[in-house]
Amino acid sequence: MQNLTTSFLGEDGWRSVVKNISFDVGAGETVALVGESGSGKSVTSLSVMRLLQPDTSRIEGNILLAGKDILQLSEQEMQKIRGNDVAMIFQEPMTSLNPLYTVGDQICEALLCHRNMSKAEAKAEALRLMEKVRIPSAASRFNEYPHRFSGGMRQRVMIAMALVTRPKLLIADEPTTALDVTIQGQILDLIKTLQEEEGTSVLFITHDMGVVAEVADRTVVMYHGDAVETGDTTTIFRDAKHPYTRALLSAVPALGSMTGRVRPLRFPVVDIRTGTALPPVEAADTVAQDVPPVLDVKGLTTRFTIHSGLFGKLAGRVHAVENVSFSLQPGETLSLVGESGCGKSTTGRSIMRLIEPQSGSVMVNGQDVMAMAGHELQGLRRTMQMIFQDPYASLNPRMRVGASIAEPFLEHKLGTKHQARERVADLLERVGLKADMASRFPHEFSGGQRQRICIARALALDPKLIVADESVSALDVSIKAQVINLLLDLQSSLNLSFLFISHDMAVVERLSHRVAVMYLGEIVEIGPRAAVFENPQHPYTKKLMAAVPVPDPARRGMRRGQIADELHSPVRVPDYVPVERQMREVSEGHFIFQ
Repeated sequence: MQNLTTSFLGEDGWRSVVKNISFDVGAGETVALVGESGSGKSVTSLSVMRLLQPDTSRIEGNILLAGKDILQLSEQEMQKIRGNDVAMIFQEPMTSLNPLYTVGDQICEALLCHRNMSKAEAKAEALRLMEKVRIPSAASRFNEYPHRFSGGMRQRVMIAMALVTRPKLLIADEPTTALDVTIQGQILDLIKTLQEEEGTSVLFITHDMGVVAEVADRTVVMYHGDAVETGDTTTIFRDAKHPYTRALLSAVPALGSMTGRVRPLRFPVVDIRTGTALPPVEAADTVAQDVPPVLDVKGLTTRFTIHSGLFGKLAGRVHAVENVSFSLQPGETLSLVGESGCGKSTTGRSIMRLIEPQSGSVMVNGQDVMAMAGHELQGLRRTMQMIFQDPYASLNPRMRVGASIAEPFLEHKLGTKHQARERVADLLERVGLKADMASRFPHEFSGGQRQRICIARALALDPKLIVADESVSALDVSIKAQVINLLLDLQSSLNLSFLFISHDMAVVERLSHRVAVMYLGEIVEIGPRAAVFENPQHPYTKKLMAAVPVPDPARRGMRRGQIADELHSPVRVPDYVPVERQMREVSEGHFIFQ
C-alpha cells in the first residue's frame, strides 16, 4: 500500500478519512491495524477490496497485490479477485449475511464461483470448515437461516465464508469481536494454522491489544486517518514512541487487576496528548442487600423447536435456556459469561419478553413480567431497557440517529419534541459523540460509534434495569474505558442495575459485583466476582480464564490446542428430559452446579 488516500464526498466537498498511509504485508505475515473507532481502519480495508460507493468516494495512491495495482483493474477483473485471492471477514455479520439464503448456500457460493466444484463437493467442503470453526451440529444447521444463529455463531459463519477458498490475503475486520474468549482463541489458532499451511497473509484489524500481541508480526497504529506509528509488534509494546500508542496500551484491562478489591473499578482515564493514565479508582457505589431485588428470575426455560420433513414433523428442540435462576439487587452488576450460543443473549431477551419463554418466572420491581401484555408490558419496559449486541441491526437504517434516540422518550410521553432534542444532544455528548451527529443516518458511523448510539438510546428513559448484551464488544479500548466509566457513573448516581452479558473477561472482572457462568443454556457457576475469578471451581470456568488473551508479544505463535475439543450442542430430541443439577456451595454466595 503506497500513499493511500481515501476521501468521501460531503456537503462541503471531498473530505479525506485515510491520509497518505503506506505499509506492506509480506507473504505469510500478519500485520495488525489498530486505532479508535472512526480512525479509518475499516475504510482502509474497504479500499483494498474496492467496496466503497464509487460516486461518493475517491481512492488515490497504489494498492499492489502480488505486484498488480488493483486500483487499475476493471470491476469484472476485481470480481475474480474478491473472495478468491483476497477475502474479508466483515465487522458486523448480520449486515454481511443475506437473510434470504441459508448459511450453507452462502458458504458454498465462493466455491461455486471461484472453484470448479460440484454442489456436492462444495457442500462437503463447507461442512468441513463449519466444523473447523466450531459450529455445533454443522450438518443440521447447514440449511438454517442467519437469524437462527447467535451473534457469535454468525461471526463464525463469516469466518468460514472467508477461509473457504484459502485466499492469499485475508483481511480480518474485527473478526473476533462477537466471540467469547475460548472461541476467539480457537479462531486465532485457525488463522495461524492457515498461514502455516497456505502461506496466507493477514491484515488484522482490531482494537484488542491482547489479540494484537498474540497474532501480529508488525503493527500499524492509526489515529484520525493517519498512520502515526508503524513497527515490530514487540518493539511497539515495549517502547511505544507516539503518545496515542502509549494511551492505547495504558487503557488495556488486564485479568487479575481486581485481586484484593471489593467494588467495581473504573478504567484509567488516559490523556491522549501525553499518553499518561491517571490511576484507576474504585466506583463509589454499594449494593443494598436488605431490600427487594430489582430483578428476580426463577426457573427460566426457553426452547426453540426444530421441524423437518415435508409435513414439518417435530425433530428436536434447542434447549437455549434451561432452568436458570438468579436475582439482581438495586445498584448491582451481575455479569453473564460463556461461549457464544450458550444462551446468554436468549436469557436477556427472555427477561425482556422479546422471546417468549416456555416456563419460569421473571419479576421486575415486584411485578410479574410473564403475566403482562400490551400497554401494561410496554409501560414496564420504561424501567428496563436493553442494549443489543449488533448495533447496526438494532437501528432503523431509514431513521436519523437523533430520531432513534428520541423515539422511546416521545413514545412514553416524557416531554415535548424540543425537550427530546435537548435530551438527545445531552445523551450523545455523554457517550462521547457530538450533538450535531443527531442528523446523520446509522450507515454514516463506524461500528463503535453505532454502539455508543445504542447505549444513548437505552439511557433515554432513565431506566432502573439495563440488560447490556455485549454492549462494549464493538468498542476500541480507549472508548470502551470511557463508556464503562460512564456506566459506572450512571450506576452510582441513578442506582442502576446491570445484567451485563459479555465475553470480555477482563471487563467483566472490572465492573461486576457478581458473575454467572453459562454453559449449554445452564448456569454452572455463580458467585461474587472475587470468588469466581480468584477461586474458579467448575472446569468450564477455568477454561474461560485460561483462554483470555494477554497483551504480551512473547506469546505470539502460541497454540492453545482447543480446536480438537469435542463439539457440544444444545439440540436435544423431542422427548429429552433435562438432568437435574446438584448445587454445591463453595463459599458464602459462591455456588457451582454439577
